[in-house]
Amino acid sequence: MLSCINLIPSSSLHVNAVAAAKIKTVHELRPLLRKARSRGLRIVFTNGCFDVLHRGHLTLLRRARELGDVLIVAVDDDASVRRLKGDTRPVHTLTDRVEMLAALEMVDYVTCFANAELCGMIHDLAPDVLVKGDDWRREDVVGREVVEANGGEVVIVPRLPRYSSTGLIERIREQ
Repeated sequence: MLSCINLIPSSSLHVNAVAAAKIKTVHELRPLLRKARSRGLRIVFTNGCFDVLHRGHLTLLRRARELGDVLIVAVDDDASVRRLKGDTRPVHTLTDRVEMLAALEMVDYVTCFANAELCGMIHDLAPDVLVKGDDWRREDVVGREVVEANGGEVVIVPRLPRYSSTGLIERIREQ
């Protein structure tokens, strides 16, 4: 599987060294996660568009981080966001979204994916915990069966009311 992280030219990343070190391909993550598991650490995975980063995202990411020791955030590539959200999205490019997430203290690693790659990525990374917001029904969470077959768990986290990128964009347009 070719990770879309290869689509981000390193010259376009303007993050500090700590944040830049968090941006990884699936291939780069595999040995890091093997080492973490050998130390008994619990791997947590979440994914999404993270188009307009807001307090609701921060709440989800903090809660996800509390569920384990290593938090991986996978970000939909721009084409996936357009398919999911429409032609006016994403507001922020993949590069911008990855940089913002990598700068967050609670995030250990950031990677990205094309929509069709998500289940394969979850299979390859084999997280102990898969976290999604409560706008998802547990049975519809992509990768749920893979995680549970490996003895992991899916955790649905309550969202903050009025905090969604789509809702924020709509309120801005109305004003």
